[in-house]
Amino acid sequence: MGIDRSTFLFAADGTLARVWRKVRVPGHVEQVLAAARAIL
Repeated sequence: MGIDRSTFLFAADGTLARVWRKVRVPGHVEQVLAAARAIL
């Protein structure tokens, strides 16, 4: 047991665009930025 990290990305219209569950910090920022750029 430990910390379970999750990230939620919302589109400009307020809809849930992407969910990452049980993420690991290394490299995760790059994944989120790529997904955010893709929905812009």
